[in-house]
Amino acid sequence: MANQEAHRLYGGVVPEVASRAHIANIVPVVDLALSEAGVHKNDISAVAFTRGPGLLGSLVVGTSFAKAFALSHNLPLIEVNHMQAHVLAHFATSSAPTFPFLCLTVSGGHTQIVRVDDYLEMEVIGETLDDAAGEAFDKAGKMLGLGYPAGPEIDRLARAGSPLFEFPEPVVPGLNYSFSGLKTAILYFLRDQTKVNPAFIEENLADICASVQQSIVTILLKKLRKAAKQAGINQIALAGGVSANSGLRSALESMGKKEGWQTYVPAFEYCTDNAAMIGIAGYYKYLRSDFCGHDAAPYARGFRGA
Repeated sequence: MANQEAHRLYGGVVPEVASRAHIANIVPVVDLALSEAGVHKNDISAVAFTRGPGLLGSLVVGTSFAKAFALSHNLPLIEVNHMQAHVLAHFATSSAPTFPFLCLTVSGGHTQIVRVDDYLEMEVIGETLDDAAGEAFDKAGKMLGLGYPAGPEIDRLARAGSPLFEFPEPVVPGLNYSFSGLKTAILYFLRDQTKVNPAFIEENLADICASVQQSIVTILLKKLRKAAKQAGINQIALAGGVSANSGLRSALESMGKKEGWQTYVPAFEYCTDNAAMIGIAGYYKYLRSDFCGHDAAPYARGFRGA
């Protein structure tokens, strides 16, 4: 209903621009959503909102609006953790994993392996120690001269290329991830190759994209396989914005067949940030009367409330 194309001009999300766009769009977007759903504001039983993690300025706008709407209509408030909602996006459709399951949640700001024992009982058993997988895609794309967000463009180009170039995998103990070293390796690789051949990127763009994508996907799935073996769980799900990546979806399906997993990948409309995932998370909290007070403040980081 509303987007923030202005960020493409800066090659990334600008918090102040995002906040101002939220202020301008939140009322008309909510009004249109109610209209298209055929729901009157008096039919609403509770108000669910994203408390965090995320950009603090944007979260303040959403939190303030939710509080005002709830207060004016005497409705209970439900705070939702953004990352928990990504996991629960699977339950917005009829095809959903059974408990317990593992969910690899990958986005521009987060990379996590989450053990899910119930709708609201989750534990992060592995996460990135520095940069997220989505950020690695975007930063690699910026090095290649691609627009923002670069992840979808790398995915598109990768389908026309072959993973001819190898990048070192990070050595990280346990189930945690690290992508900062990979970004540095890609930077130095491109620097060295373009010194020899200034047209290297242009001449090999599809193959470079395929190589970057394969490296990120391989890192993600190796840890996921390790987590599944340690936990003895064969219900495996994917969530978050990067779950829209065709290479990751295909590789998960292939690994699932080899490992005997039941794999679940949300429809594309439930991969990126969306209201449906907040709504389904709010629904399960509503069933438990898990409400919050008007003193709830947004937070920028963390996996709270799970």
